Amino acid sequence: MIDPTPNERAAILHGGDMAGEYLDSLGKTDLALFSSEEWQTLIEVIVTGYCDHLRSLAGQDRGRLDGLSEQVPF
Repeated sequence: MIDPTPNERAAILHGGDMAGEYLDSLGKTDLALFSSEEWQTLIEVIVTGYCDHLRSLAGQDRGRLDGLSEQVPF
């Protein structure tokens, strides 16, 4: 990703945190020892964490924008 936005950076960190939680639950950190299912789940956890957090942040942004005055400043 080139020049990520602040929301994208936050979502990347959240996806990483979710991956860390998954790795902790497995008690493994050596990716070479992962089963195919564990590897697939790790990828799903990262992508889902990223996407869900990005959507959440976008919703917060939308709420802030909707709350702005509808008055045209000129």
